[in-house]
Amino acid sequence: MDLFCLEKNDDICFVLNLVFFWCLSQIDFVLGSWVHSELPTGGSLDITSLSAYLNSSTDAPNFVFEMIRSSPTMLVLILDLPPRKDLVLWPDDLKTFYEDTQLDKHRQTLERVPEVQPYFSSSLYIRTVSSPTAIMVRVLTENGGVERMEEIIRDHLDPISKQVLGIWLDHCACAKRQVGEAERAYLKKRDGLIRNKTIEIDLGSSFPRLFGPEVANRVLDAIKEYFTV
Repeated sequence: MDLFCLEKNDDICFVLNLVFFWCLSQIDFVLGSWVHSELPTGGSLDITSLSAYLNSSTDAPNFVFEMIRSSPTMLVLILDLPPRKDLVLWPDDLKTFYEDTQLDKHRQTLERVPEVQPYFSSSLYIRTVSSPTAIMVRVLTENGGVERMEEIIRDHLDPISKQVLGIWLDHCACAKRQVGEAERAYLKKRDGLIRNKTIEIDLGSSFPRLFGPEVANRVLDAIKEYFTV
C-alpha cells in the first residue's frame, strides 16, 4: 500500500491510498482519496472517492464511488460499475452485469427520496464512460437541514452503496470470466486510455487549484507511475 498525504496550511488536506493486490487476484488496484478544503465563503468542501480497477484477466466492470459534499445540506453522489467493453457490441455483458443483477433498481429507489435529484456531470467524457445504471444524484436538504441530510445518508446512501459494492464483489471482482488473448489486448489498451483520461480530467484539473502547480505535478507524476497501463 502506498499513501500520499498533503496539507496546504490549515485550509486544505488531501489523503490518497493506493492498494495493490497479489498476482492471482483479478483486482489490479484500489484507489481511495479524501480531500478537505475550506472555502472562501466560510464553508468547506469534502470529497471522498473510492475506485477499484480490474486487470485484463477479466472483462468485468470496475467500481466507482464518489461523494462530494459542498455544504452541510448539499452533496453529490456518483456510484457506478463503469463498463470496460462497448455494451452495444457485447450485449451479453449488459445482461450479465446490469440486467441480471438488477442494478437499476437501486437508482430508482434512491430517486424516490424527495430531496434527491438527478445530477449531470459537466464533463461529457464522464457521462460517456458511465454505465446505463449509473447513480448520479444531488441531495438537497435546505428545508430539513443537517439532520435530514444525515438521515438520508444513514438510511439510503449508505445501504445502497454497500449493496452496489456487494454486487461488484460477487459478480465482477470474484467471478471468473473466459477472456481470450485478443480481448485481453483490447482491455489493456482501453483501460490505459480510460485511466490516462481520468487523471487528465479529474485529478489534473482539481489538484493545481488546490495545492499549486509544483506540489500537484509531483503527486500526479507519482500517481501516473501506478495508475497508467
